[in-house]
This record gives sequence, C-alpha cells and structure tokens, in this order.
Amino acid sequence: MSYAIVISKSVQKQIDNLPNDVIERVIEKIQNLASEPRPDGIVKLKSSNNEYRIRIGDYRVRYEIDDESQLVQILQCKHRKDVYRKS
Repeated sequence: MSYAIVISKSVQKQIDNLPNDVIERVIEKIQNLASEPRPDGIVKLKSSNNEYRIRIGDYRVRYEIDDESQLVQILQCKHRKDVYRKS
C-alpha cells in the first residue's frame, strides 16, 4: 500500500532554499513517507487530527495524512524556529 505525495509549489521553494546537505536528507525522508506515512520518530501535532511532523536535524517537515485517499500532503519544510509560526 503506497501513498501519493503532494508537494505544492510554495513548499517546493522552501525545500529548494535549504542547504544542499539538508535537501538530500529531506527528499529521502519525504519519499519514505509514501511507503510508511507514520514512521518511528514522528510527532502528531495537537492542533489537527491528522497533522504530523518529522524531524531532520534542525529542520521540520509538517504534513497531513489522508488515509481514505492514501494521500500525504506536505505542508511546510522549514527550520525549527520558523515552522510553527502562523504565516
């Protein structure tokens, strides 16, 4: 059972602006979410029923899981000091 990964243009820009050594690790973690959307080490965010975050060094990837349509929507990929601020 594989989930589809959805990354908006704004999130893709966030990923592209990361340091080069971090980009590779972020992309690998995001790709792994397709086969296992709830891997070890994730944290379910209290603000939403189906919102999670995964930690990659000092960076965080926030995402939502829709089990019915087998979809993982990437919401943000930012430094830990910026990821929880309201835009």
